[in-house]
Amino acid sequence: MAPTKLALALDWLPNAASHAGFYVAQAQGLYEKHGLDVTIISPHSDDYKATPASRVESGEAMFAIAPSESVISYHTWPREHKERPKLRAVAALLQRDTSAIVTLKSSGIDRPAKLEGKRYASYAARYEGRIVQQLIKADGGSGDYQELALPMLGLWNTLLTGEADATWVFMGWEGVEAQRKGVELNAFKLEDYGIKYGYSPVLLAHPDALSTQAETVKAFMAASAEGFRYAAAHPAEAAKLFVQAANAAHPDLKEPLEEGMCADSIQYVAPHLLAADGRWGVMEEQRWSAFLDWLSDNGLLTTKVQSRTEQDGVTTTLDGLRRGDAGEPIPRDSVPAASLFTNDFLP
Repeated sequence: MAPTKLALALDWLPNAASHAGFYVAQAQGLYEKHGLDVTIISPHSDDYKATPASRVESGEAMFAIAPSESVISYHTWPREHKERPKLRAVAALLQRDTSAIVTLKSSGIDRPAKLEGKRYASYAARYEGRIVQQLIKADGGSGDYQELALPMLGLWNTLLTGEADATWVFMGWEGVEAQRKGVELNAFKLEDYGIKYGYSPVLLAHPDALSTQAETVKAFMAASAEGFRYAAAHPAEAAKLFVQAANAAHPDLKEPLEEGMCADSIQYVAPHLLAADGRWGVMEEQRWSAFLDWLSDNGLLTTKVQSRTEQDGVTTTLDGLRRGDAGEPIPRDSVPAASLFTNDFLP
């Protein structure tokens, strides 16, 4: 019987902090063993013109990697703008948030309040700018700063070149790169400022796939879980497999992956890849609820979405969202946490 073909859309260039387990599964033939032929789509293939979640929405990919905000956004998207499926998270790639808003130590911006008036390199996401705004406010600032929507895949470099003063990174990837290059960073972790940030990144899927292709979903999850468990137990060996598989799958990468960097990255995230009971991907409703509560309590759970073309009452600009032109509050009880995720397909 021919293997079932499916695609996974990455959230970033292939990196060991978030993606190692998928490439390990590929390299070890685990997908093939489960009857699958998996293609991994990197966003550099179209310079991030399509988001990973939109690739699932369109049917190009069965799975995508994204932050939990993407799931929340798909569940609260205004119908007047566009009817969208309610994508669900099916696994957490990390059990602990390893991201941070960072600045160069040499900049002197050593606390969030000092981001006042500074340039933040943004991914231009619905909640991102307001989360950064709340971070600044939590440290005593007014929350006024410049949100720059620069080319997505170059955001980290804008910090290094001085085009921006801050950006949001994964410490297990860009943070490790900075350390290896001797670049000192100030890292502002959201949890240190009372922000109940959710799982990031998560693996998400279309509700139709979950209902009509359950066995395929379970097969992919079983193989991926095996890959991530191997990475958690054997970081150095996993790094070799990751580099070989990723470089082979994406020969057009501008900078081929380097084994030492990837080994350090997997070593950094290894303690966070699995839950306390050794399972991969498992999520807790309480954590989703805490993030939703925080969004609601701080006025971020609202109806308007970001767009370059404003639609009266429905969309606004990134600046508009931060200024309070965010639409009406979405009742917290209309977004039950249990509807956003499922552990049912995990091995």
